[in-house]
Amino acid sequence: MIDGEGGRVEGVYREWRTPGVPGAVLWSSVSGGSETRVLPDGCVDLLWSSRSGPLVAGPDRTAHLSRSAPGDRWIGLRLPPGTGPAVFGVPAEELRDRRVPLADLWGRAAAEVAERVETALSAPTGSDGTDAAAAVLTRVARDRLREAGGPDPLGARIAGRLSAGATVAATAAEVGLGARALHRRSRTLFGYGPKTLACILRMRRALDLARSGAPLAEVAVRSGYADQAHLTREVRELAGVPPTRLLTPATA
Repeated sequence: MIDGEGGRVEGVYREWRTPGVPGAVLWSSVSGGSETRVLPDGCVDLLWSSRSGPLVAGPDRTAHLSRSAPGDRWIGLRLPPGTGPAVFGVPAEELRDRRVPLADLWGRAAAEVAERVETALSAPTGSDGTDAAAAVLTRVARDRLREAGGPDPLGARIAGRLSAGATVAATAAEVGLGARALHRRSRTLFGYGPKTLACILRMRRALDLARSGAPLAEVAVRSGYADQAHLTREVRELAGVPPTRLLTPATA
């Protein structure tokens, strides 16, 4: 997910749900030229960049710092945790912490995606074409999912339990896997083991609570941290800055 300092992106940014791919989120942005902090979220994104064309953003373990030139356009489809491997045809761990040209994965088919997006953007529709281009990305991902027989249902089960605050041991027992098998499947589906995914999802849950106005001490307890110091330490490790740095603009 894209977050500026405090969860906002400099420039023009919006996101919206799409019914075409269950659980996916479409987003678009026009860069204001400042650095953007992209927080880890367990997701893989199908992207189109006005500068680089179609790309894949793999699952990050820590915040990715991105800088675009003023006016650069981005359109993305954020796939829910565990869905990326079925769309792109590779284990998520091969994409971890990487931004990969789509052509490296799909060859000539990537050029077709680029052409369809650019045609949508240039069509005289009375708008800037962003919605039409985003619909192209949705259709591409939907078709790839159909060809693959859909995402591995285990991905949604694991991510759902960890997102709800279940322990790794409890999650393994619920999905019927041993610890090693859960770790192996998680690396394939999410790019990293279940403990890392649990920490990332807990951070996202905590930041959502904090942005709703809850004090950090309360956020820490409700999110499953030992105390506020534990929350601060873990957010700093994942995001590169403490939670107060992320929240300040949003609460000013």
